[in-house]
Amino acid sequence: MRDFYEVLGVPRNATDEEIKKAYRKLAREHHPDSGGENGDQERFKEVSQAYEVLSTPEKRALYDRGFDPNGRRGSAGFGFEDIFETFFGGGGTARRGPTSRRQRGGDLLIHADVTLEEAVFGVARDVQVNVADVCAACEGSCCAPGMKPSTCRECGGKGVVQRVVRSLLGQVMTSAPCPACGGYGTTIELPCSECSGQGRTHSRHTITVDIPAGVESGTRIRLQGYGDAGVSGGPTGDLYVEIREKPHAVFERQGDDLHCTLEIPMTAAALGTVMKVETVDGPKEVDIRPGTQPGETIRLRGLGVGHLQRTGRGDLFVHIDVETPVGLTLEQEGLIKRLAALRGEEFPEARLAPANAGLFSRLKDAFTGR
Repeated sequence: MRDFYEVLGVPRNATDEEIKKAYRKLAREHHPDSGGENGDQERFKEVSQAYEVLSTPEKRALYDRGFDPNGRRGSAGFGFEDIFETFFGGGGTARRGPTSRRQRGGDLLIHADVTLEEAVFGVARDVQVNVADVCAACEGSCCAPGMKPSTCRECGGKGVVQRVVRSLLGQVMTSAPCPACGGYGTTIELPCSECSGQGRTHSRHTITVDIPAGVESGTRIRLQGYGDAGVSGGPTGDLYVEIREKPHAVFERQGDDLHCTLEIPMTAAALGTVMKVETVDGPKEVDIRPGTQPGETIRLRGLGVGHLQRTGRGDLFVHIDVETPVGLTLEQEGLIKRLAALRGEEFPEARLAPANAGLFSRLKDAFTGR
């Protein structure tokens, strides 16, 4: 195929207008119906073909890079797929040998549900997991017992096949994975019947997981080497255990601190007392000061959740809720009225507390850590 620029008689940097002008001149000159002595059907077709390519920007750009814009082989008999393969990973020295069948096993993820108490102190937990093990029959070779992979006849064990193609730069040697062995350089003539040639079988395992104190929902524990077995002797993957903490009926967890609400009688709040409170560590005494107000907080240090990967524990915050008595007897009602009279509170006046001193503010501060 002749050079299209040469056909139209224009330089390679010719403008669109110059190309159009050259084409019109040659088309009139060589049109078969022109009646002139230069009328030539083949020459006219050649000129038209050249103009059709060079007048279209996309086709001209492909042609300038050495491709046939009409999808056929280029002027040197070398197509786009061959050039792409040569320069973008399929050719030259991109592959120098067979691909190893040895691959790392996959990682596994399971979930473990824990109670608040288990998260506080840590626990050893047995979990069930389906794991890919090395096939006992073929020991991971994927071949029937007594057999082994054979050298590929197609590539001679190289894993690649080579071919010579023509390009704008001349002859180029390209290489690609061998289609017969998939690039491994070996083939398995008789696969293991136990694992269907996979080299691995699946089974259910019971694994003991040491769950440390301080875990919470979303914490992941990595057990290195407890995942799927590798392929053809590859390293074993890892097992990840993701924690899901169950909600507690009494305690609310905020980080490593615990919060609970203690309901006390009005008399205990007024006079003060010592009360036993159930904690995750068992019963603990709590001192209620005389005049304790609703919403006050008592801090019990070191009775919270254990710190993850470090010593110590968080705290337990006990929020006081004062119960107002209901269903009073006549005698009880009389005593309270007498108390109100003694305190001058028979006809109390309404007093609005400052915005930063009320019960709502104290509760908000306690739960936001302010």
